[in-house]
Amino acid sequence: MLHYTANKKFAFLFLSLMIAGVAGNAQKVKRVQPTWWFGESAGANFNTYRGTTQMLNSNLTVPAAFHKGDGIKPYASLLTEYRPNKVLGGMLNVAYDNRGGSFDSVMAPCNCPANLSTNLSYITIEPSIRIAPFSSAFYVFAGPTIAFNITKAFTYLQDKQTDKRGDWSDIRKTVFSAQAGAGIDIPISARASATQWTLSPFASFQTNLGQAPRSVGSWSLYTVRTGIALKFGSARKTTATTTVAEPVNAPVTVSEKEIQFSVRAPKVVPLNRKVKETFALRNSIFFNQGSTEIPNRYTALSSSQAILFQEAQLQQDQPNNLNNGRSSRQLAVYHNILNILGDRLRSNPSSTISLSGASDNNPAEGKSMAENVKQYLVNVFGINASRISTEGRDKPLIPSEQPGATKELALLREGDRRVDIVSTSPELLMQVGGVASPLLKPVQITAVQQDPLDSYVLFNTTGAEELLKSWSVEVTDEQGNVQHYGPYTKDQGAVSGKTILGNNTQGNYKIAMVGETKSGRSFTKESSVSLVKMDDPKQEGLRYSILFDFDKSKTIASYETFLTDIVTPLIPENGTVIIHGHTDIIGDEKYNNALSSERANSAQKIIESALSKAGRKGVKFETLAFGEDAGNAPFENNLPEERFYNRTVIIDIVPSK
Repeated sequence: MLHYTANKKFAFLFLSLMIAGVAGNAQKVKRVQPTWWFGESAGANFNTYRGTTQMLNSNLTVPAAFHKGDGIKPYASLLTEYRPNKVLGGMLNVAYDNRGGSFDSVMAPCNCPANLSTNLSYITIEPSIRIAPFSSAFYVFAGPTIAFNITKAFTYLQDKQTDKRGDWSDIRKTVFSAQAGAGIDIPISARASATQWTLSPFASFQTNLGQAPRSVGSWSLYTVRTGIALKFGSARKTTATTTVAEPVNAPVTVSEKEIQFSVRAPKVVPLNRKVKETFALRNSIFFNQGSTEIPNRYTALSSSQAILFQEAQLQQDQPNNLNNGRSSRQLAVYHNILNILGDRLRSNPSSTISLSGASDNNPAEGKSMAENVKQYLVNVFGINASRISTEGRDKPLIPSEQPGATKELALLREGDRRVDIVSTSPELLMQVGGVASPLLKPVQITAVQQDPLDSYVLFNTTGAEELLKSWSVEVTDEQGNVQHYGPYTKDQGAVSGKTILGNNTQGNYKIAMVGETKSGRSFTKESSVSLVKMDDPKQEGLRYSILFDFDKSKTIASYETFLTDIVTPLIPENGTVIIHGHTDIIGDEKYNNALSSERANSAQKIIESALSKAGRKGVKFETLAFGEDAGNAPFENNLPEERFYNRTVIIDIVPSK
C-alpha cells in the first residue's frame, strides 16, 4: 500500500517538474498551431477501493466483509482535441479503462486469510473542456465520463477451501462519472513545420460522483491516472517572427503576511522511548454481521486458565509484531476485555453490570448477544448470574448512525452491532467524567514507542492550504545530497528525524520550501536545522488518551476533571506535552481534519489553564491534528473497535532532556 501511495505522489510530482521545466524556456519563434489534433494515449490507473463489499453475487456471500483495496491497471485511448485559440478548447477520448485491483486481505471467521480481486473494465467516452490558463503548453481539463462495462470478473481465495471465480452481480452497465486533470504539451517537431507532433504527459483524478460500480452495497471507486499522449495536428505554415515571450511561471514574492514558513526540529532525535500508558478501555464487544457468537478475535479462556488470569499480566507483555505500531500492543489488551471484566468482577464481589446488546431492528438478537457475553462470565469466571442483567435493543444507547444518514451506513451499522457494558460500580468505572462516564477503568500498560512524535521535524507553512496548490521540501546536507519530501497540500508536513539522518548520528541541513500558488507561480523559502540522533533507554514517557463517540468533540468538557486532576500534575517543569487528535475514516476528510483539530486544541486549553493555576512554567506544547490520515492513525480502520479507538486525542508527556 505504501508503494501504491508513493506511485500516486510521484505521478503528480513528476508532472509538476515537467510543467516547471518546459514553462521556463522562453520562445523566440512562433510555432505553428493547428486547430485540430489527433492521437492516442497510454497510462496507468491507480485505483482505490472504499466502502463495504461482502455479497459478490446471488450465489456467493463471503463470510468476512472487505473494506479497502487498490490496484494498478492499464488505460489506453484514441483522442481528438479542438483548439480554436491558445486558451480555450475541447478534448474527446474514447478509451479502454481498467478499474481492477485487489482488496486488502481480511480474516474470515474460521481464522483463515481471505483475498478478493477483480478485473473490472470499461469502454469510456470522455469529453472535456481544455483550458491553457497561461496561453502556454500547460493545460488543465475537466469533464464528464460515460463508461460501458465490458468485464466484471472476480476471484475469491480463502485458505482451506476451493478458489471461487465468477462475475459480480448488480454491476451497473453504464456508469456516469467525472474527471479532472492537467497535462503539458512538449513539442517534438520543427517550429515552422505544417504538421506538429507533441508528447503530452498528463495526470488526472477520476471519481464516481456517488454512482458506485454496483447498484448494491457501498463499494466506491476512485482513480488517479497518469500517462502520456502522442498527438499530431496540421496547419498552414506561418511566417516566423521574433518576439520576447513573458515568462510563464516567473517566481513571485508572496507577502510574509500571507505565507509564513517555519521548521520545528528536535534538539535530540530519540529512536524509541519506553512509555507507561493509561490505556482507556472501551466498554463494548463488537459482533460480526449475521452471528450472535462472541467473535474469535476476542481472547477466550478455559475455566482453568481463568483461575490463573490476572489483569496485571497484560501490563508488561509485549506482542512480537511491534512493527505494526501502537495497535498491536493495545488491541492485544482490548481483545482481553471479557477477561479483564471477569477478573474485576471476581475481585470486587459487590459490583454489578448490565449488558445492553444492540442489533439493527432486532432487539431479540441483541438480547442473545448480551446473553452469550453473560454466559462466558458466569461459566468461565464463575460470576454469580444475579450480578449481571441483560437487555436487547435495536440501537445502542449512543449510536453512530444518526436519523437521516445516507453515507457509509455499512460502517456505521457495523459499529452499532455490539454489546455495551454499563455499570455504576466505581471499581469498574474509568476515573474520567465521573459517574456519567460509560468507559471502564483503564488498564496500565508499558510499551515501547518507536519513532515518537517528538523525533519528527515539523514543517509549518501557515496559509498554504488557502493560497498554495501544493508545496514540497528539499533537505540538503553538508555534502550537497538532497532529499525530497512532499508534495503537501495542508499547512503542516512532518518527517521523522531518523529518516532524514539515515545512517548518520548527526548532521546540519538546509531546508528549502518550494511551493506553487494557485495562480501558478512559484514560491520559495529557506531555513536550516541541526539534528542529533540519540537512544536513551532510561528516558520514560507517559501517555493518556481520551475517546469520543462518533462525530462528537464537545464531550471534551466531560474530561476536564481528568485532565486537570490526573494528567496535569504529572507534567514536569520544562517538560513537553504532545497532543495529537485523530478520527476514523468515516466522513469527509476535510471535516475530519477540523474535528480532530477542535478536539486536540480543546484538550490543550484545559491543560494550559490547569498549569497556570498550579504555577508550573516552561512547559512546551506541540498540538497536531491528523484527522483520518492513515499514516499517523493510532489503529487501522478494518474493525469497528479500531475505528472507535481512532476517535481519540492522545496526550504524550515527555520529561525534559
